[in-house]
Amino acid sequence: MRFRRVVWIVLDSVGIGAMPDWKAFGDDAPGDTLGHCAARRPLKLPALSSLGLANIRSFAHLSPADPPLASFGRCALASPGKDTTTGHWEMAGIILEKPFPTYPNGFPAEVMEEFEERIGRRTLGNRTASGTEIIAELGAEHMATGKPIVYTSADSVFQIAAHEETIPIEEQCRICEIARDLLRGEHEVGRVIARPFVGTPGAFTRTSNRHDYAVPPPQGMLLDRLAERGVEVTSIGKIADIFLSRGVTRSLKTKSNADGMSRTLGAVRDGFTGLIFVNLVDFDMLFGHRNDPEGYSKALEAVDEWLPELMASLSPEDLLILTADHGCDPTTASTDHSREYVPLLVYSPGLKGGVDLGTRESLADIGQSVAENFGAHIAGGSSFLAELD
Repeated sequence: MRFRRVVWIVLDSVGIGAMPDWKAFGDDAPGDTLGHCAARRPLKLPALSSLGLANIRSFAHLSPADPPLASFGRCALASPGKDTTTGHWEMAGIILEKPFPTYPNGFPAEVMEEFEERIGRRTLGNRTASGTEIIAELGAEHMATGKPIVYTSADSVFQIAAHEETIPIEEQCRICEIARDLLRGEHEVGRVIARPFVGTPGAFTRTSNRHDYAVPPPQGMLLDRLAERGVEVTSIGKIADIFLSRGVTRSLKTKSNADGMSRTLGAVRDGFTGLIFVNLVDFDMLFGHRNDPEGYSKALEAVDEWLPELMASLSPEDLLILTADHGCDPTTASTDHSREYVPLLVYSPGLKGGVDLGTRESLADIGQSVAENFGAHIAGGSSFLAELD
């Protein structure tokens, strides 16, 4: 074991430029999530820049470090997709041969009829939509009728929105569990998602009580292999949901990026060893899907402002990995994810840094590197652990 602890942070949807096949995945324009944010106004990212963010590629108003503190590169997605499940599964060594199903015209009648029969309620919506927009449109009718709002996106998701006072959280979870059980075989979507909201018509807001119900990942993925080795895994954010808590020894839910950063720093300082696996979701959920580039930029700056405190808490036996799972460009007309390369920054106080890790063929390279560090091996990916200096 080269490092006693790995802190792996997924900056959800922080892509850094379109992959060559972006048109095949329904993007209306080439995505460049971080690049387009940087072009709109100067971003204050001194910590990320010192690690080597602008050494990966050029960004407006950001300068490459000489030398960078971290090793740097970018990862392509080898799997046919651009969603949370696809990206995180690939990190864990699962490279999909075919994408999860999507429903640009809503879910088939036979699916919705059985779903409504099982939950004992009729539904509203059943179309592709922005979550905030469909809640604004149908929220009042939902509150009057008790019918949950069902919607999807360009990703493989079955999303259920309901007001917390109209359908209590416990009942929302039951409804989602029914949907997850129903959506098998040809209709096995990547995730069923509970999307609770509160407020009054014209002033609805989504709450932090979101819950993801993922497809069970195939056996043998990274967290399974770490469990076999007795490696402790702390999940911060939605990691446990994505992997159905397999191999997770401690799960810390988060309400925001700020909460996730606080819990990550707490896990580091409490002496935990093993893998601390973090997802910071606000980039995607609050700003990418809502086409809010200024909010996205401020979220990047908030993480950057926090990073020095985290880095100062690491020892030479710790490894920090910063990456993303896909893109979600807030500057394009689409509110959906974008097919993009993602950044790769790998730092330890015990390393000199400055190694150009190049373009990795798969996100699984990260998982393979983590696996190798803890004496394990996964099916996909090529480790870069030996390249670190």
